[in-house]
Amino acid sequence: MRVLVVEDERLLADTIAEGLRRFSMAVDVCYDGAQALDRVGVHGYDVVVLDRDLPVVHGDEVCAAVLKTGGEARVLMLTAAADVNDRVAGLGLGADDYLTKPFAFAELVARVQALSRRARPALPPVLERGGVVLDLPRHQASRDGRFLPLSPKEFAVLEVLMRAEGTVVSAEELLEKAWDEHADPFTNAVRVAMMTLRRKLGEPPLIETVPGAGYRFGS
Repeated sequence: MRVLVVEDERLLADTIAEGLRRFSMAVDVCYDGAQALDRVGVHGYDVVVLDRDLPVVHGDEVCAAVLKTGGEARVLMLTAAADVNDRVAGLGLGADDYLTKPFAFAELVARVQALSRRARPALPPVLERGGVVLDLPRHQASRDGRFLPLSPKEFAVLEVLMRAEGTVVSAEELLEKAWDEHADPFTNAVRVAMMTLRRKLGEPPLIETVPGAGYRFGS
C-alpha cells in the first residue's frame, strides 16, 4: 500500500508516516498543499491522509486534484474542527472519510486500511495462497501454521506478490508499491528483500524469478 500524508504540522506528519511504515506501508510526506499537488500528479497512491487546513494550497483544492487524477486513491481528511457542518462539507468535496484531531493512532491505521481495501478490486483482509496466510489488519504472516517473523518491508513485498495472484510483478512495480519516493531506482533493495523473504518462507520455494520480467508468487 502506498500512502501520501499531507499535514503542515511537521511533527504530526512525521509521526503519522513513521507509524504507518511500521504497518508495511510505503509513505510519502508533504507539508503544504503545493507539494501535495506535485506528488499526486506523479505517483499512484492508494490512500491520501489529508489535513484540510493547509498553507499555500488549501486541502479542499488538493482533494479535488486527487479526484481529477481518475486514479483509485481514497482520501482520509483530517481537521481540528469538530463541527458537524465542517465534516459534512469535507465529505461533500469528495473525501471518503473524515477524522477529527486529536485522534487515536490505532483508529487512523484502521481507517487507512479500510480505505485501501476500497481503492482496488475488493480483496479479503486475509490473503491465503500456497499455504501462506497474510493477515493484513493484524499485520501477521504464517506458512502452514508457522509464524513468519517478517520485517515491515518483507511483509509489504509479500503482500504485493500475493495480490498479483500469480502474475509477474516487476522490480520497478515493487519499488513503486512497497518503497517510498526516496528509494533509489538503481538500488539492490528489491533483490535483498526478496532474498531474505525467500529464506524466511522456507522450502519448497514459493517465489519464482522470471528473467527479464520480475517475480511471481506461485502455489
